[in-house]
Amino acid sequence: MKTEWNLSPIYQGLTDPAYEQDIKLLEGAIEETQCILEQLKENKLTPCSCEAKKSCHGGIVEEREKAEAILYQWEKVYTLFYKLMQYVDLSQSVDTENGDLMAQSARLQKLYARFSPMYSTMKKMMAEIDNIENLTKESSLIKAYEFLLKENKEEAKHLLSEEAEEMASAMNMVAGSQWSQLQSFLTSTVKVDYEEKEITLSEVRNLAYSQEAEVRKKAYEAELASYKKIQDSVAFSINNIKNQVTMLCKKRGYESVLEMTLNQSRMERKTLDAMMEAIREYAPVLRKYLRKKAEMMGYTNGLPWYELFAPMGKTDRTFTVEKAKDYLVTCFDSFSGDLSGMIKDAFEQEWIDFYPRKGKRGGAFCSGVSFLKQSRILTNFDGSFNAVGTLAHELGHAYHNKQIENERILNQDYPMPVAETASTFNEVHLGKYALSKAEGEERLNLLENDLKEHTQVILDIYSRYLFETAVFEQSQSKFLMAEDLNELMVNAQKEAYGDGLDPEYLNPGMWICKPHYYSEGLSFYNFPYAFGNLFALGLYNIFEKEGEAFVEKYKALLKATVTCSAEDAGKMVGIDLTDKAFWCGGMEQIAKTVDSFLAL
Repeated sequence: MKTEWNLSPIYQGLTDPAYEQDIKLLEGAIEETQCILEQLKENKLTPCSCEAKKSCHGGIVEEREKAEAILYQWEKVYTLFYKLMQYVDLSQSVDTENGDLMAQSARLQKLYARFSPMYSTMKKMMAEIDNIENLTKESSLIKAYEFLLKENKEEAKHLLSEEAEEMASAMNMVAGSQWSQLQSFLTSTVKVDYEEKEITLSEVRNLAYSQEAEVRKKAYEAELASYKKIQDSVAFSINNIKNQVTMLCKKRGYESVLEMTLNQSRMERKTLDAMMEAIREYAPVLRKYLRKKAEMMGYTNGLPWYELFAPMGKTDRTFTVEKAKDYLVTCFDSFSGDLSGMIKDAFEQEWIDFYPRKGKRGGAFCSGVSFLKQSRILTNFDGSFNAVGTLAHELGHAYHNKQIENERILNQDYPMPVAETASTFNEVHLGKYALSKAEGEERLNLLENDLKEHTQVILDIYSRYLFETAVFEQSQSKFLMAEDLNELMVNAQKEAYGDGLDPEYLNPGMWICKPHYYSEGLSFYNFPYAFGNLFALGLYNIFEKEGEAFVEKYKALLKATVTCSAEDAGKMVGIDLTDKAFWCGGMEQIAKTVDSFLAL
């Protein structure tokens, strides 16, 4: 079985004639868009100048014709741009030092900058369309995009002028986007000195799961030392990205970056507040687990950071890629045959890039390739059960992608909070499956692995939320040097982890290695993980009560996430996300796992 993903179904390479052909098609589509928009401004539309041929008769443009012309053109440009940019991004993620890929990324960003003011104009024109509900009765295309059109009316209030949008997009090419690439480049290429040899940051961070205490501590020390090599450069990245985001946020009329993020997330502030209140209330439960783990390992002042992922209990289980496939297929066959079938396809049809290597970025992600009705998954697989859990998580994203693969292209984006639902649901199911077959020391090992994961997506995510909030606030009045960022990170970790961790052994450099802080278009990519974890626990509780009957409801919910708010998605299965009690219910399930761990 091949262990590197296959991108050739997208393009054979940068020299593939189809790649250059699509570049030319994209350039033509952008020019065509400009022409159509100019006509629409004059309230005229040349017959057959767009794909809305049936409704296009020339002369005065009716609202239905206007909406269809814009939507068809938006689809054309988006489809081409997404395919091209996805290929370059995926290729770069496993070859971050490739100059040709960097050049192509810049080339595509320039094309997007040309389209950006047109995109702004299109959104403003669509926002002017009235009687959307009546138009849905006349047009199947408008009916398909009813939610998008209504949402666009609200978003248009925050758009800048065409000239300003063009300038912002052009600025981003040499500002936010490049700062983001710098962080990715530095963290994927920094040489970590470990045991008289040089290894990658991903490799040294994977050693946190070692069976050997000495290895874990030395790896932690090597990780912190490696951050010093790049921390000043990465500090420039995070400062400039956050300043750019804040500046544009104010120009667009948002009260705060968080408000803008919640709008992008289709999520209400009272939902976030209810979840955070539940997390703060139950944080002592997870701290109790950390203190008990510290005690069992002989520590008296809380758990040192380098022992967070230390294995407990005993397990001889290791996985090859083939064994991981068989285990996951069997596990998820007990939930749904179409999910286990998709997992088998993912392994056998080369959707997954498994192992760490020089130039490959750390972490893991899943990217939906909708035009192939497939996904591509990057991991840094090390053969552990945790690595299998990571695969299950990313395959959950792929399953979510599968539910929306037949939606029209502009309806295939789901917001951040619900994006982590299917992935975390998979982790919950995997954990339950593994526990059902384990006893004694292996059961302890699995319970503790489960709590490690909950600690990461509750306490650590809370610390990241606190850190990013502080960075946005303080970066407006001063440049945050690496030492300042280290201090903010330590303060956030102390507040989130409390007495669960040894304050003398935290990880001040965690802001350097997490790519989530370095997106100029997506801020606060932290709380969605906690949302996904607790939402998935609530959904799984329903599954355990309803069994097979729940599966179709679940699939319908995942499909609906592209055209509804987070709160409406919850209502589909009888959940009120603005009620703190729901989030406490998820935390209570984690508390029960802590009790089981303490009992063992």
